[in-house]
Amino acid sequence: MNTDTVRIRLDIAYDGTDFHGWARQTSGVRTVQAEIEDALTLVLRTPVSLTVAGRTDAGVHASAQVAHADIPRASLEQRSLRGDAGALVRRLAKLLEPDVRVFAVREVPLLFDARFAALSRHYTYRVTTHPAGALPTRARDTAVWGKPVDLAAAQQVADALVGLHNFAAFCKPREHATTIRELHAFRWRDASTPHEPDLYEAEITADAFCWNMVRAMTAACLTVGEGRRDLAWALALLEKTSRDPSVQLAPAKGLTLAGVDYPRDEDLAARVEVTRDRRSL
Repeated sequence: MNTDTVRIRLDIAYDGTDFHGWARQTSGVRTVQAEIEDALTLVLRTPVSLTVAGRTDAGVHASAQVAHADIPRASLEQRSLRGDAGALVRRLAKLLEPDVRVFAVREVPLLFDARFAALSRHYTYRVTTHPAGALPTRARDTAVWGKPVDLAAAQQVADALVGLHNFAAFCKPREHATTIRELHAFRWRDASTPHEPDLYEAEITADAFCWNMVRAMTAACLTVGEGRRDLAWALALLEKTSRDPSVQLAPAKGLTLAGVDYPRDEDLAARVEVTRDRRSL
């Protein structure tokens, strides 16, 4: 990569309700990637392609998504921007719809990779079991589970999933992609208030997640929590080598990508090398 090219990092948030996921699609449906890339291309006057930390599914939200792009340095130094990343943020705010925002743009080392340099991703899941459903002002980011849940039983499942495992039973298969992941933390808490009774939140952290993994793990916890399955069923899933049809998916609307961690600049190259190495148990 020549010195006339600069790599920029974008910190992004969006309400995923009206998007068909992150990734641009040939069918032309509305996606987060397409809207941001098109806006950047217009402002920077050069084609822009984004690499993202985590491709979220249709209906899934993000409060702290991260992406990077390589652009000509001259594109940032044009008269309307004058090298001011803040000006780029303001220009994008005028072009993008209110349900997607780029909150920060900054230059990063060329070794920074939003996907492969990530140390961990953090997700939150928000769900209510109240018969009335979600609070109307939170209906777009709060899932509804139809039966009462024993949170202690749900936490037992979450505890069993923490660690390095083959999560094939929870993942929609992708060709040549590994389903071995290290789950760092999975914690449920009662987030109920007088205005939002029977509300529960989960915080899930891993080095990476495979397709549908978070929603499937969440559903497994809730399924045991409601008493339809037991802990032994959940433990047996870790022995599976393919997607298990007995594991349903929790509704997408309850899930939010809440953060991505990266190493220090001097450790970026080493992290990328580790991430690209196909793992085994």
